[in-house]
Amino acid sequence: MNDCILKATDLIVKRGGVGVLDIPTFRLTCGTRLALIGPNGAGKSTLLLTLAGLIKPAGGTITYQGQPLTDLFGYRRRIACVFQEPLLFDATVQANIAAGLKLRHVPSSEIKQRVHACAERFGIKHLLDRSARKISGGEAQRTSLARAFALEPEIVFLDEPFASLDPPTREALLEDLHRILNETSTTAVLSTHDQEEALRLADEMAVMNAGRIVQVGRPEIVMNHPADEFVA
Repeated sequence: MNDCILKATDLIVKRGGVGVLDIPTFRLTCGTRLALIGPNGAGKSTLLLTLAGLIKPAGGTITYQGQPLTDLFGYRRRIACVFQEPLLFDATVQANIAAGLKLRHVPSSEIKQRVHACAERFGIKHLLDRSARKISGGEAQRTSLARAFALEPEIVFLDEPFASLDPPTREALLEDLHRILNETSTTAVLSTHDQEEALRLADEMAVMNAGRIVQVGRPEIVMNHPADEFVA
């Protein structure tokens, strides 16, 4: 699909009166997996959280499916977010995966089906009855991802989801997430400073520096034809 699902124009974000994000134009098409990549402080997470409706911009417009993004509550019910820290409740893994579905008043029979399906996809079905406080960091992030995908979001926003994981856990989760994104064709925005993650997961890459997008395109184009010395 080539339809634009999310668009931003003249997007400005300020902190303490100082501009930290300046995006003249941004477009995300349906089914795209976009990686926002750049060093710490480049603005990756700020842009991701603004597009997810979690940071209020100081200026500019955001449209979702062609309509101005004014109903943030309704918009957030159609997306899902996964952060570096899993942010799990003090409850079972099963209850954590089901939490968003219960808030959306999904029928209990459907909740059970979605929870078990997503737990199996992320390899944590054997943990469903275990306390989320008694699982490893990798298992906790798998639970967080299962919770997000159980919502069947139109866009999933992933903010440095592998940054705190050890290399073997990160590698296994990267492989599983890549497979699941392909299986579900979910539109995704990933912020990362890791080129390998961007190349593995994304079919489009936006390089950021000092709150701006300095180059955007398919990963092989960006990597092989950098726009300037910074991108290189």
